[in-house]
Amino acid sequence: MLLNVQQIADLIPNRYPIAWIDGVTDFIPDQSITAFKNVTINERFIQGRKDEKVVPNIFLIEMLAQAASILILKSPKFAHKTAYLGGIHSARFKRSVEPGEKIELSILLTKVRENMGVVDCTAAVGEEEICHAQLLFVVSPEEPAVD
Repeated sequence: MLLNVQQIADLIPNRYPIAWIDGVTDFIPDQSITAFKNVTINERFIQGRKDEKVVPNIFLIEMLAQAASILILKSPKFAHKTAYLGGIHSARFKRSVEPGEKIELSILLTKVRENMGVVDCTAAVGEEEICHAQLLFVVSPEEPAVD
């Protein structure tokens, strides 16, 4: 594993209960990242559901966005800044994810312009693609130095 939970926490501002990346297994700076989330029955977003015990689609998008944030913030250009989800250009969901499944999150950086960009994202369980999305991101401007 290239990055563990603690190393991820050092990069992105998300903390429990909204930190949803368990590790990073592949990383090519300024190009791509592969991360994962092990879904358990104890997840708050699963516990809050009375009917089906599945990961809500919006949480899949958030997981993809968090993985994209790691990719973006590991870039020297955006180091020590904060990346935000700026929008969802497109998203297709093919099936639900249940507790006990491991979600692999693959992110490809496709466009960067100043402090904005686009990432192409795929979530899969095993070899099965469960979600494909194109997300827009915005990186916070440089904060002024404090004397």
